[in-house]
Amino acid sequence: MGVYISTPFLANACSRAGALGTVSCVTAERILARVLQSGDPHGHYRRALEHFPFPEIAERIIKTYFVADGIPADYKFKKLPAFSMQSRRDLIELTVAASFSFVWLAKEGHSGPISVNYLEKIQIPHIYHITGAMLAGVDFVTMGAGITLQIPGVLDAIASRGIPSYRVIVEGSKNGTETISFNPSTFFKTKFPELKRPEFLPIVSTDVLASLMAKRLPANSIQGFVVEKPTAGGHNAPPRKNGVFDETGQPVYGQKDEVSFKNLASLSIPFWVGGSLASPEGLAEAQALGAVGIQAGSIFALCDNSGMKSSYRNEMRRLGYCDKLVIRTDSKASPTGFPFKVVQLNGTQSDSTIYNERKRVCDLSALLVPYKRSDNKIGFRCSSEPINDYLRKGGKLEDAKEARCLCNGLFSAAGFGNPNELPIFTMGDDVSFLSHLMRDENDSYWAVDAIKYLLTE
Repeated sequence: MGVYISTPFLANACSRAGALGTVSCVTAERILARVLQSGDPHGHYRRALEHFPFPEIAERIIKTYFVADGIPADYKFKKLPAFSMQSRRDLIELTVAASFSFVWLAKEGHSGPISVNYLEKIQIPHIYHITGAMLAGVDFVTMGAGITLQIPGVLDAIASRGIPSYRVIVEGSKNGTETISFNPSTFFKTKFPELKRPEFLPIVSTDVLASLMAKRLPANSIQGFVVEKPTAGGHNAPPRKNGVFDETGQPVYGQKDEVSFKNLASLSIPFWVGGSLASPEGLAEAQALGAVGIQAGSIFALCDNSGMKSSYRNEMRRLGYCDKLVIRTDSKASPTGFPFKVVQLNGTQSDSTIYNERKRVCDLSALLVPYKRSDNKIGFRCSSEPINDYLRKGGKLEDAKEARCLCNGLFSAAGFGNPNELPIFTMGDDVSFLSHLMRDENDSYWAVDAIKYLLTE
C-alpha cells in the first residue's frame, strides 16, 4: 500500500468493520516528522505521543518537529539522518515513538486486532520499529520484500525483555552480514516491561518459501502466511525464470511461479491469499483453496479513508471505473531490485519524460543499502541516487539508469513530499471492484463499504 496509504486511521476503520486492519509503518519515523511539521491536523499524533511511555522523548520530538501552522507549501521538510550500523540516538527515539504512535492510533477506541507492516528490505530499523509497535500492543506483524526468518526471534526477544539483534546484509562483506543489537532497558534507562508477543504473518510468493520458513524456524514461530500472487500491488517477487519479458517489457511469470496450495495447506499453518481477489467471488475462491481469507490492498488504497492524495485518488478511481487505468509491472523502477507495480498516470514519475527531467537527489535515504568499502568500512548507496555518486560507491550503471526514487515519489503520493517532487503510485493489477462500489466515474466509497462488498454472499 505504499508509504502512509494504509494510515492508522484506515487500519482503525477496517478493524472496526470486522477486518484485520493493517497500518503501514514503513518509514514511519520520517512520516511522523513530516506530519508534525505540517501542523499535525486535529492533533492526532500529539495525542498519541502523550501516551508514549517515555514522556521526555515525546516532548523532545514535538519540540524538534512540530510547527503550529505547518511549514509553507514551498518549504522543504527537515532532513533526517539516515540509519547506519550505529544510528543516532535521536533517530532511534523517533523511530520507536513513530511506530508506537501509528499503532496506538490504529487501535484507539475499539478492541479489534491491528497488524503492522514493514519491508524486510529496509533492515536496520526493524528492531526499533517493532519495539515501538509492541509498546503500543500491536496484535500482528506482517512483512515481505525479502526472506523474514529473523523476525520471530526479534519478537521473542522484545517480548521477554531481551536484547533483539538483526543480521543486516552488507554487500561485498566477507561474512555477508553485520549484526546490530538494541537493548531497550539500557537505551531507555529503565527496566523494560514484558510485552505481548504479536503473531507473525510473513508475506511469501510461493509454497516453497513457506515450507522453507516452516522447516527452519522453531514450532509456533509463524502464526500464518500471506501468499501474494504476482498480480498484487507494491513489490512483487521476481519471476523464477529471469530475463523473460512480454512485448510491453513486463516480466513474465510462468508455471514455476505458481503456488501449490495443496503443499501450502499441508503445512497446517493458516494462510491468506493476495492478488486480484478483492471480490466476494475472489474470497470464495481463496477459501476453496484452503485459505482463511484474502489480503486486499488496492480496494482500500482507493477508498476515502486512505492516505493517498485525494486529487490523484479521484483520478485513479475515475480511470479504473471507466476501465482505462493502466498498471505496469516495472522490473527496474524500484531501487530494491524487486519488480514494482506502477500506475501509469499523467504528471507522475511513471512518465519517462518527467522522470528523466527530475534532478536526482537522495534526501530521504530510506532505501540505502549497506556495502563494504575498499577501506573495509561500511558505506551506503542507492541505485536511484545521483548516478555519479552511485558509480563512485561501486554501483553498476545498469542498475541505476531507470531506478525511480521511490522514497520521494511515495511520500509525495501521500501529500508529504518536498516541493517539485512528483509522486509515484502503486496498485494491484485488478480494480474491477470499482464498478461494484461506484455509481458513476465521479463517485467514491469508504472502507466500510469495501468490507461490506467483500463479505456479500
